[in-house]
Amino acid sequence: MESTLVVRKAHMDDVKSMHGLLLQCAQKGLLLPRALIHLYGHVRNFMVAENAAGEIVGCCALAPVWEDLAEICSLVVRDDLRRMGAGRDLVNACLVECRDLHIKKVFALTYQEAFFARLGFKVVDKSVLPQKIWLTACTAPSTPTAMKPLFILNWIPLHRKQRNTCPRLKRSRSKN
Repeated sequence: MESTLVVRKAHMDDVKSMHGLLLQCAQKGLLLPRALIHLYGHVRNFMVAENAAGEIVGCCALAPVWEDLAEICSLVVRDDLRRMGAGRDLVNACLVECRDLHIKKVFALTYQEAFFARLGFKVVDKSVLPQKIWLTACTAPSTPTAMKPLFILNWIPLHRKQRNTCPRLKRSRSKN
């Protein structure tokens, strides 16, 4: 069992490991596949979970889509580490980024309603999201599960003092 995981911003060197994890999940029909070129082009959006041996065991992206709206996407954790908090830590790290970017709303298109509900997300009607987002989701290629994703949303209160709810998150401090 892994005892120490660090959640941090992804680097270019992490992309092939992230791609492998995402591909395994996509083959099971749990998420849409991501091409390597997409991952390299969006590496700044990703957080990774790294074990003590330096292996990437999970990843998650925060993709801003509008001035106050972002998507949590490409969340995956290695099978043997699921249900141990790594997914929660990855999502929480993305929520910290939302506060840093002054993004007020975040959503996920997911089949994992219970997981996101534990993090404070609520199922919403597709009309709450910009039409381009839900049209893309509803016209995406069918997965083996033949399910359409749930639209779930979380409002991020910016008026509260930011608190890092992810104790394992490495944060660098700039001296501006």
